[in-house]
This record gives sequence, C-alpha cells and structure tokens, in this order.
Amino acid sequence: MQIAAEIIMGITLILMVIGRTPLYSTAIIGATIAALVSGIPITGEADVTIKSLVLHGLNPVIADMAGVLIFIGAMEHAGFLKVMVNAIIRQGNKLGRGPGVAVAGGIGAGMIGAFTGFTQPAITAVVTGPASVGLGVNPSQSAGTHAHAGHLGNFAGFTHPTLLAIIATVGIRFGWINAIGLATALVIFAVSFMRMRASTRKQQMMSESEVAEAMAQFERKEGEPSIWLVLLPFALLVVGFALGYPVFIVGFLVSLIVMLLGRKNPFATEEAMLDSVKRVAVPLIATVGFLYMSGVIGAIGITELMAGWFEPMINSAPILTIALVSAIAGLLTQSNSASAAIILPMVGIVVAHGDVNSLALAAAAAGPTAIMQYFLTGGPVAALATTIPVVPGSELKEANRFQRPSQLAGLAFVVLVAVLIGGF
Repeated sequence: MQIAAEIIMGITLILMVIGRTPLYSTAIIGATIAALVSGIPITGEADVTIKSLVLHGLNPVIADMAGVLIFIGAMEHAGFLKVMVNAIIRQGNKLGRGPGVAVAGGIGAGMIGAFTGFTQPAITAVVTGPASVGLGVNPSQSAGTHAHAGHLGNFAGFTHPTLLAIIATVGIRFGWINAIGLATALVIFAVSFMRMRASTRKQQMMSESEVAEAMAQFERKEGEPSIWLVLLPFALLVVGFALGYPVFIVGFLVSLIVMLLGRKNPFATEEAMLDSVKRVAVPLIATVGFLYMSGVIGAIGITELMAGWFEPMINSAPILTIALVSAIAGLLTQSNSASAAIILPMVGIVVAHGDVNSLALAAAAAGPTAIMQYFLTGGPVAALATTIPVVPGSELKEANRFQRPSQLAGLAFVVLVAVLIGGF
C-alpha cells in the first residue's frame, strides 16, 4: 500500500506541474487519496491522522498575512498607498528620464502587488510605458522592464502561497526574507535600467510639455499628505517585524495610526480593513493545501525516498541544491504556485537534515523560482503578455529576450546572498 500511495502522490505532483488540472484542488484531493491508501486514518488516536495533517497546514504565517492585509486596507482607504507609489514614479522620471520612468512604473506595480497579492504591471505601464517610449526607450525594453514587477510582488510580498508555504516550512517570519526579495527585484530592475540607458536613443521623441502631461496623474495633488508622513506607518510596520512582535497585532495597531494620520472615520476604516482581509481567501486555501500536501508527502515516505536520492548533494551543498531545484521548478512550470509541488518536499528534507540556516534556506527556495518562472516566456499570467498591449510598438519575444540577462543577474544575486548567509 505504501508504494501505491507514493505512486498516487507522484501522479498528483506531475498533474500539478503540467497544469492540466485545477492546482489547489489537485494538491488536496491527491494528497488525501494517497494518505488514505497508505493507511493513514481520517481521525483518531494515531500519531498521524488526516485531521492532524490538515491542522499542520494552519500555520501562524496565515495570521501574519491577515495582519499585513489589515494594514494595507487602512493604507488604501487613507490614500497613503497611492501617494507612495506616485512618489516612486516621480522620482524615476527625475533620476532617469525614459529608463527611469519605465523602472519606476515596474517598481510601483510591484509594490502594489507585494501588498495586495495581485501583481499586474499594466496598472502603471498603461501610462508610464508610452511615456518612457516617447523619451527614447525601446518599446520592448520598456515592456520587459515593467513586467519585472512580478519578481517584486512574488518574492518581496506577503501573500503569495509558495512564499508563505516556504516561510512556514522553514519556521521563519516576515521581515528579512521580504528584504532579500526586495533587494533581488531591485537588482533586476537596476540591470535593466543600465541596459536601457546604454541603448536609449539620444533624441527625445516627446516634448517637455508632453512629458508633463503624461506624468500629471502621478504629481502630488493639493491637500495630499507628504511622502514622509505616508512612509511613517510603513516604517513602523517594518520595525515591528524586525523586533519580532506579532505581525497581526503590529498590523492592526499601525492601521489605527494610519486612520489617525489620515483623519478617517473609524467605522469606514474598519470596513476597509476587513474588506482587505478578503484577499486572504486564495492564499489561505493554497497555503493550507500546500502544507497539508507536504505533510502527506512526509507521512507516506516520499520525503525519506527523495532524501536518499539527494543525500550526497544535500550533505555537501544543501543551499545550492535547493536553489538549483527552485530554479528548475520555476523554469519548467512557469508558475511560482505550481513550483511548490517540487520545492516543498525538498525543503522539508533539508529542514529534517538539520544545521541549515533557515533564512538562507527560505531565500534559496523562494527566490530562484520567483525569477525563473518568467524566463522562458515572460510569464503566462498577469505578466509580460498583459503589458505588451499597453506599450505601443512592443513585441513579446523581443521583450522577453531583453528580460533574461537581468533575470539571470537577479538569480545570481539571490543565490549569492543565500550562500553568504548560510554557506553552500
């Protein structure tokens, strides 16, 4: 029965990787069937039951995620989040003209995605894309740079299921892993910025008045709070993370500060906070499902089997092994979510192996897949394909080719950081 259960789980993982069946339903149904076939009871006094495996999926990181979303709801309601993103885009225009506008548009969309759980580069590209092209940037390069937003949203954010499952598996919390994700994304943007600057046409195709008109919606409005006031609650949230206080409590308290700073109605603010928490629905189901599946994989013996296969590599270079698995998973599946089926069992093996830095392990597991999922095509969902239509003259294949050297630079950076933190 053990072999039959392992075969069923293997088929489940293959179905998740190829993407021909609903991802989260496949994980939960396949894991449950495998558990039942292996003889694991649904409930009872046994050490391992399906009930205990499900409860294992209800990790504290879910409460952390809810705390962050409460904060974001308050920031959106007060108008603070929009002020912060607009300020980034204005600075991009000042510092780098066309290339700077493209990078700022991508970072702005990435920040929205990091906080809201939905990274859509076209949100800003619809304006900053044409503006950067008018300032001499190659259209495909602008589109490719805007689409880097997904790296920031997925790896530096607070709601992507794969990142959450990895964080829960290795036993860390939000904070430094998000900082590493942000730094990795900024490296990718920086490399694209330098490459755009090197190839940008010298003659501007847009007059100063046209640039001003295109950027008008990002200018500070009369009565709008200053960027420093807006950054204060965000800084308090980060400090709370760093000091190790419960993220849910920190997020709630800082939300009250946002309400006071924005002089908003308490009832309306609470409603906005609760509405924001509704975004937790998909990440919640996905995180519980992935961790439940990971627990079943361990309970039916697949983890031990894989540990035997990879033991030589894990013994000699656990961090590099996980980074390699993560990169290949992202490359082949083109999905950060589907990659979890491959990555989590390996992470569990390394955790069980012991004596590995948890932060380094999380970075090596979450970073490469968040980058390489976009390498082959620019990403099949909410990425380059949705940016191309709003950047006039851009072409998907050319834009994707432009992205790749920058993505490889980001991959090298996150692997280097993981190795510096935790060794090979």
